[in-house]
Amino acid sequence: MTDWPNLFVVSQCLSRSFCEEIVAEMRAVGGSAAPIYGTSTEGTIDQSVRRTLRVRPSPETIQLVTQQLWSCKEAVEKHFSVALTECEDPQFLRYREGDFFVAHQDGNTGLLRLDTERRLVSTVIFLSRESDALDPDTYSGGALVFSDLRYRFHMRAEPGTLVAFRSETTHEVNPVTRGERYSIASWYR
Repeated sequence: MTDWPNLFVVSQCLSRSFCEEIVAEMRAVGGSAAPIYGTSTEGTIDQSVRRTLRVRPSPETIQLVTQQLWSCKEAVEKHFSVALTECEDPQFLRYREGDFFVAHQDGNTGLLRLDTERRLVSTVIFLSRESDALDPDTYSGGALVFSDLRYRFHMRAEPGTLVAFRSETTHEVNPVTRGERYSIASWYR
């Protein structure tokens, strides 16, 4: 038995109905290829590393999600024994069939001198459900996977669930094999 990965999970961070509203909004607005950061502050598009759409919902939706992230801050600080002073604007992500993000860390590794290096805790809020059943409101593949030299851990997605982890934790999103995966990523500093 291991306590790795060190995850903080809130199972109903967002209500199922709010998740459905956000997904409907994300389907209605266009998106653009999500950049990767690592060698520049502007970010670059490299679809061999990350293939997903970043969607920009209404300012009201962004504000409501940001408020919810702030309401979790104290519990996240306590869980990880860190002091957090900022929360980055949430990224609303739409993974279509074949979309993925290779294994990476989000920051706090000491390897780069970019602004993203100040990230202490990463968060993902799932908006859609991962399932092998052929339900039209679910997706297959697209698992959030944590890995190190010894272990691999698949985080099963349920709408409204927030998972937080230290930003130096290696993680990836496996390719989506059916349907569309909707999620929100953000980072505490």
